[in-house]
Amino acid sequence: MKKTVRDVSVTGKRVLVRVDFNVPLKDGVITDDRRIREAIPTIKLLLSGGASVVLMSHLGRPKGAPDPTFSLAPVAARLSQLLGVPVPLAPDCVGPAVETLAAESSILMLENLRFHKEEEANDPAFAAQLARLGDLYVNDAFGSAHRAHASTEGVAHILPGVAGLLMEKELKFLGDALTNPKRPFVAILGGAKVADKIAVIENLLPKVDRLLIGGGMAFTFLKAQGHEIGKSLLDAEHVSFAADVLARTDKIVLPCDIVCGPSLDLGVATTTYDSDKMPADQIGGDIGPQSASIFGTHIRAAGTVVWNGPMGVFENAAYAAGTRSLCESMAACPGTTIVGGGDSAAAIEQFGFADIVTHVSTGGGASLEFFEGKTLPGVAALQNA
Repeated sequence: MKKTVRDVSVTGKRVLVRVDFNVPLKDGVITDDRRIREAIPTIKLLLSGGASVVLMSHLGRPKGAPDPTFSLAPVAARLSQLLGVPVPLAPDCVGPAVETLAAESSILMLENLRFHKEEEANDPAFAAQLARLGDLYVNDAFGSAHRAHASTEGVAHILPGVAGLLMEKELKFLGDALTNPKRPFVAILGGAKVADKIAVIENLLPKVDRLLIGGGMAFTFLKAQGHEIGKSLLDAEHVSFAADVLARTDKIVLPCDIVCGPSLDLGVATTTYDSDKMPADQIGGDIGPQSASIFGTHIRAAGTVVWNGPMGVFENAAYAAGTRSLCESMAACPGTTIVGGGDSAAAIEQFGFADIVTHVSTGGGASLEFFEGKTLPGVAALQNA
């Protein structure tokens, strides 16, 4: 257990808060503000407790230098709307001018941390510059907690560091799912490659009652069973791993039918085939309706469900039904339903079920590493309760 903002006095203190405002932008407009909204409770708690707040985040992947495309200006504007108070944006994230602004502001948003290459390098001098902006450090950026960067790990060795309310919520839901799940415990894995999920599979298998596998990674398992998978995605290096897993457990449930087409392009005609009867000239883009029904039966009967990775190319309407059906089943499950971040979070948001499930994680990579059983550097660096 880590100390949280509830465990410390913040009155009269300047609090440096690492948030994860790495939100999607299109033509400078935020297309999904969930990560901003999720940080509001921590910010409001600090302000109401008599603290001044300095917020820091990265956005995108600028190449260690200022780039207007990746400015946090749209984020500061949206945060101002959500809080109902102006949130000024500093011209940089470190330096004398920023230190002066931080000392004079009740709330301040720093410019993109990754405009400095020292951030991702976890440079001690850069971390020290950031630390000069606060008396107390709060990490509320679960989505970045798997990175040992200056703002997520380095600062916590200089300032006393505690978890924000969002970080606390993420660790509770994900931690309880792995250590004390209500049963049956069902995990759902999708996405592209088996290679990306090997550690997750190995960590989850002893814990779950059922492991449902869809998405591109399902084809490697179907190949391991000797089935034709046509032009579908194959992680050829890990067919033997898939075969070994299938041989040593009966917990895995694979798709029994697949929605296929000549390509994954928009507007192509699709046909559903049994998973052992896919034509050699077709590519699989989604689990079929029978698979969705079977997966749904397991999900709705579960006491705990964790999901990471879509069932198909859900961005294309022709291959979206499987992922949509899974979202519907998650929403109908009376147990604890947890959606890993990344594409899974985007999917459940797109289909309108994000506010019905128990918890939607703000961290794709972080939740994946958490499910792998890894220690997250941004969490480890915080003070223990």
